[in-house]
Order: sequence, then C-alpha cells, then structure tokens
Amino acid sequence: MADHILRMRGITKEFPGVRALDDVNLSVERGTVHALVGENGAGKSTLMKVLSGVYPHGTYEGEILLDGEPCAFKGLRQSEAAGIVIIHQELALIAGMSIAENVFLGNERARRGVVDWHVTSVETVRLLDKVGLREDPDTTVGSIGVGKQQLVEIAKALAKDVKLLILDEPTAALNEADSQNLLQLLRDLREHGITSILISHKLGEVMAVADAITILRDGRAIETLRTAEGVDEDRVIKGMVGRDLDHRYPPRTPEIGEVLFEIEGWNVFHPTMPDRQVVRDASLTVRRGEIVGIAGLMGAGRTELAMSVFGRSYGSRISGVLRKEGRELHVHTVGQAIDAGLAYVTEDRKELGLLLEEDIRRNVTLANPHRVSRRSVIDLHKEVADAESFLERLRIKATSVFAKVGDLSGGNQQKVVLSKWIYTDPDVLILDEPTRGIDVGAKYEIYSIIQGLAAEGKGVLLISSELPELLGMCDRVYAMSQGRITGELARRDATQEAVMRLMTNTVAVTP
Repeated sequence: MADHILRMRGITKEFPGVRALDDVNLSVERGTVHALVGENGAGKSTLMKVLSGVYPHGTYEGEILLDGEPCAFKGLRQSEAAGIVIIHQELALIAGMSIAENVFLGNERARRGVVDWHVTSVETVRLLDKVGLREDPDTTVGSIGVGKQQLVEIAKALAKDVKLLILDEPTAALNEADSQNLLQLLRDLREHGITSILISHKLGEVMAVADAITILRDGRAIETLRTAEGVDEDRVIKGMVGRDLDHRYPPRTPEIGEVLFEIEGWNVFHPTMPDRQVVRDASLTVRRGEIVGIAGLMGAGRTELAMSVFGRSYGSRISGVLRKEGRELHVHTVGQAIDAGLAYVTEDRKELGLLLEEDIRRNVTLANPHRVSRRSVIDLHKEVADAESFLERLRIKATSVFAKVGDLSGGNQQKVVLSKWIYTDPDVLILDEPTRGIDVGAKYEIYSIIQGLAAEGKGVLLISSELPELLGMCDRVYAMSQGRITGELARRDATQEAVMRLMTNTVAVTP
C-alpha cells in the first residue's frame, strides 16, 4: 500500500465571480517528485497557496492531511513549522545580505536572543554542501548568479527541516546547465527521503524527474499519471489542453520576399565594464515574411544584440551598420527605433514590457500615444476602441480593456505586450523569449500571432532558449556563442544537433 505524505481532498477555492479550484483531490507519495502541470489559470499556484497557508484555513472548502493528520494552517509560519516549504519563482532572498544570513533569515541560530554567527556559518556550510554549492557563507547573495541563488533557497528550506518541498517554476530563469543541476538535486533529495512538488511548464524537465504528474485544467484535477508507465509529453499535453495537439506549431507556408532588414559588423561593449565586448562583428539579414531565429546559450549575447539594435537601449561603444530596405538607419534612441519601424518584445515582460498596475487599454497604446491623441490630448474613446480591437484580434482573455494587466495570466500578458508593439505598425519585430513562462496552449496562440505577422510581410527575429521552438517556427536560424554569430542554418538543415554544435563554437563557420 502506498505511503502518502500528503492528501488534499475536495479543495474548493472561490474568488469574487471565479471558482479557482473545484473539488480538487491530490495525493502525494512519500519520497517522490510529484509534478503539477496545467495551463496558466488552471489553479496550480492557488492549490499550493492553500496547502502552504497563504490562503488560510477557513477561506476554502475541503481538508488537508499531512502524515495522516488534519491540518488547518493559518499562515506560512504554521505550514513551515509542519515541514512544508514553498519556493516561489520570484526568489525571496535579500541581495545585500550574505548567504548565511539569507539561509537562516527568520530562523536564526541564536542564544538568549543573540545570533551565534559561528554556528550559523558552520550550519550554512553543511547545508550548502547538501545542495552542491561551493560558496563562502559570507558571500553576498547579490554577487552570485540566479542558478546559485536557487540553490541558496533550497538550502534555506533544508534549514527548516523540510518534509515537503514545493518548487514553483524553479528553472524559469536558469540556463540549461543550472537547470540540469537543479533537477539532479531534486533526485538527490528524493534519495534522502524528501518529497517535492514541482510546478513547471517545461514538460521535458517534468518527464525527466517526476515520478507522478497531476494535471489541472480549469480548476479541476483531471488525472494523475505515473511516468514509469510510459507516459509521454503528448499524453500530458492532451490532458492539459483537453485535446490532441497533432502539431505543436501551426502549419505554415511561408511567402518570403526581398531583404527587409540587415545588421552588418555590429559591435557592442558592456555598459559598465567598457573593456568587455559582448557582441563581436555580428551580421545577419531578415527578409519580408521571414521568421529568423537566434539560438545561443546563456551569455551568448543574443539579448545584448537585440537591445543594442533597438535604439541602443543597451551597451556602450556601439558600432556597425543597420539597414532597412537597403537604406542605412541611424537610430540612437528607442523613439527613433520605433519611428524607423522596429519593435522589440523584451524577455522580461513584467519589469520591462508592461505597466502591471495599469489596465490593458493604457498598455496597448503605450508605445504609440500619437495614434490616440490630438494636440497632445488623449482621445479616450479611440483609445478604448483600439484596445478592444486587440482584445478581440489576439483573443486576450479579460473582462474588459479596463482589467489590470497584473491580474492576467502569463499568456494573456504576453498578448498585451505583442499588442503594444503591433500597435506601432512595425516592419521588423524582434521577439526575445516570447513564450517564456507560458503554457503550451497559450504558446500555440502566440505562435499563430507570430506567423500572422510574417504573413503580412513583416520580418520577425525570434530569440529563444528552446531549440524545438526555433526549429518549429523559423525559416532560418543563426547561432551565437560568446558574442559572435557562429553560423547560419536553413530550415531544412537545422537540427538540434547542428544548432547546438554552432552554439558551442567560438569561431564563425560558413554554412
């Protein structure tokens, strides 16, 4: 008989006008990695907030049993005292404090109200060793990378005698190497009897590490699958979206025209370290109606290239030539880039792409206010009408254009970002990780939008860390490594192996 560390029965959670969870049951076996998957808005995070006491007992229906005992958590402190620790996608670390201070923050090793720093340091070293992190406990958290910060969070959880570790999109901001290290750590923790619940959109990672997968859809638990029984990604996707996805990418017959946009001999130096060159002699072309990909590992220079091209919004000592339709462009500001017909969808929509506290209407018209104004006065009726047209065109799920963008799901937020830039009527769109952190159903809709833009004769430059996405969407793929473009592959020649070979090269090769 299975040994269940956790049982959640009949969990129902309502917000005004919305039933976020509807009679959800979840059982997690001890010493396993249990994945929780579903489209944005399916109820994954809500269920975990119920479990961890963020939504306290009394605000939901149903019961929670931990080790067979009923739980009625009123807050995070009570759930952590019971051994449940949740690590959110936005890490709860203080950059200016040391690793040791962060690991024991709120859980200090003290005698008579005075912190024992020797014990704190020794315990931190022991915990860091458990998670495979070789750092001085006195190192400030802000000076280490995101991958290492994630390990500090897990060390912090282990310091609380964790029984059940919940990780919400733990690899969303990590590169491939750090992601693999984290997944291996979950396997190691499993060997030591620690149970984990993993929320992730990256199904490849879920399949690699999970023992069981529970699928949520529209606030309901659809089914629980066991990976040992031969479950594949397509089977999981069918459960998530309620239908088979015969094609992960919409079918497309490209109509590619003449060269629209060129980057030639582009060089960029770091903005605060002027001797460090981040883009070296990069050259590429984009034709009308063409989707061109840029592949590269973390730190290859893809985002630096994109931002520097878009009105020199990144970098120093920038040199090289930009051309559109054969004419040289002189764009030194974002405003000039927009006027020249360029658009840039940032990889960080929450920090750089949207005003989360503003409504959809204001965000859509943000990059082109002249289109809804007369003599510097906003025409509110036109602003609403134009925003409503995008709500319908891009199928943004919201009550109205007055809905706050911060309340939308990730996929719908991304559609608002795309709307903002489509509203500027660009000829060239640079899309930096346009599907990061969104589910497979929303991805398909974003892909359809991108293909629609290409069909209108626009040029699309697509940056992605997901090789299948580049291979499924792009007509050509450039690879970058250490700031250089190391090669170019046509769609027919682009395989994961061929692209990876170029991504790990340091010298440009002729295709």
